[in-house]
Amino acid sequence: MVTAFIDVDVVVPKVAQALAETLFMVSVSFVLATVVGLLLGIFLYATRQGQLLQSRVAHTALNLVVNVLRPIPFIVLLIALTPVTRALIGTSIGPSAAILPLTIAASVGIARVAETNLVAVDPGVVEAAEAVGARPLHILFGFVAREALGPLLLSLTFIFVALIDATAVAGVVGGGGLGSLALTYGYQRFDYAVMVVIIVVLIVLVQVVQLGGNRLARRFID
Repeated sequence: MVTAFIDVDVVVPKVAQALAETLFMVSVSFVLATVVGLLLGIFLYATRQGQLLQSRVAHTALNLVVNVLRPIPFIVLLIALTPVTRALIGTSIGPSAAILPLTIAASVGIARVAETNLVAVDPGVVEAAEAVGARPLHILFGFVAREALGPLLLSLTFIFVALIDATAVAGVVGGGGLGSLALTYGYQRFDYAVMVVIIVVLIVLVQVVQLGGNRLARRFID
């Protein structure tokens, strides 16, 4: 039935290219944000009062960074970072240019959910690690983070899906990907058949990511 409404020979390659751009943006920014966000979240947890590296100054500074960046709507952050993106990437248009704001937005989100997951770890884990002579960084990365791995994976899956949503926003302002294709074909050309194809692709993509994340997390939770 779809072939009756759209030119498959034209639309399918465009959707495939847009999907590749979306996956490129999401994958690169997710990897970068996971590294930055997990480190930020772990040190947010560790510098809390009563924790292994407690420091009011460090915790306040890290907390301030997260609290300042998190409330900013992604499209506002994307536009505000345009001069920085242009200076670093050489352009503010295209999938590569969208990676910087995507990474920053995802990093602070991952930091907060990571801190929340780590705080929920049983304090007995830290006491047991200290009892065997483990050092603070070994305790944080080898015991606490490992204990929280299952919930962390579920949280990272949530962030990955949120990044897919954010790329659609980036596409509206020149970031490319499925969001841009939906705007140019689905909205500006009133081609609702293409819009339906894009929506179906996004739904399938999110379901696959969520299913994979759930299965991976289950290995560490059960």
